[in-house]
Amino acid sequence: MSAATARGEDSLAVLLRALKLPTVARHADEVAAKAEREGWSFLQYVRHLMAIEVEERRRGRIARNLRVSGLPKEKTLGTLDRKRLPAKAAKMLPTLCEGGFLERGDNVLLFGLPGRGKTHVACAVGHELVRRGYRVLFTPTYALVQRLLAAKRELGLEKQLRILDGFDAVILDDIGYVQQSRDEMEVLFTFLAERYERRSVLITSNLVFSEWDRIFKDPMTTAAAIDRIVHHAVILEMTGSSVRADAAESALKETKNVQTPSASAPTHKVSKNLKPARSERPRSKHKAVKATTKKKTKTKTKIMSNEEQLGAM
Repeated sequence: MSAATARGEDSLAVLLRALKLPTVARHADEVAAKAEREGWSFLQYVRHLMAIEVEERRRGRIARNLRVSGLPKEKTLGTLDRKRLPAKAAKMLPTLCEGGFLERGDNVLLFGLPGRGKTHVACAVGHELVRRGYRVLFTPTYALVQRLLAAKRELGLEKQLRILDGFDAVILDDIGYVQQSRDEMEVLFTFLAERYERRSVLITSNLVFSEWDRIFKDPMTTAAAIDRIVHHAVILEMTGSSVRADAAESALKETKNVQTPSASAPTHKVSKNLKPARSERPRSKHKAVKATTKKKTKTKTKIMSNEEQLGAM
């Protein structure tokens, strides 16, 4: 390679970096060799390089959006047990993952008792939206409220709302668990009103609408908030048994099975020549039977108590 050729290639790499085309700079020589072997035209060569650059940027953008989303890594579509989903939720899930509702500024509301999978469904949809190039933010409702309240005290509420407006979807988790003061209620209402018909929110709640006055305090504000949220919304009722309670019950059963000795367990013979130590000598037959019966009774009572607690969850 001549000095002039080397200088030309160096200057090309510099130009590509200046144009912020690092992927093209890395793959230019490799693709050029392939193009020469396969007889590509110059247009084919450039198109292939640009396709590599675009794909690399897409992957990088998805990785960045996933990092800032706050989405729990374990709550994905792959870890979601779809067999537990109510029929409507199972039917709507693929459509929601496509993201069409974001283009219309529609909302998604998930209602149900604790442990019914509301958060997992919302997060699974969020992960799929990020993979499709959308910007998503997952946040507990109380954390968002405190964030907005702090911004308001510092006279930066409008700036914070503009930052949040950069997300195509905001997932508000457990809106029913926080009982806001009037100031907190006002910033939450302002956030919802700002996104109305423009940007989407996904809300999980264990409170039905008739109990939302516990969140917004004032009946007029409650009615106005509900009106804006449900105007363009998909409402999913998450019914069924508690995922956490079922998992705890299964774990309890497994523990009981492990603790139960196997009927085929080998027994060990004790040599007749070995006498047990004084402290190890068996008690009288009457005392031994009585102690064993008392121990079994206590164990049975304890297990039944745990099962009753799980049934009450």
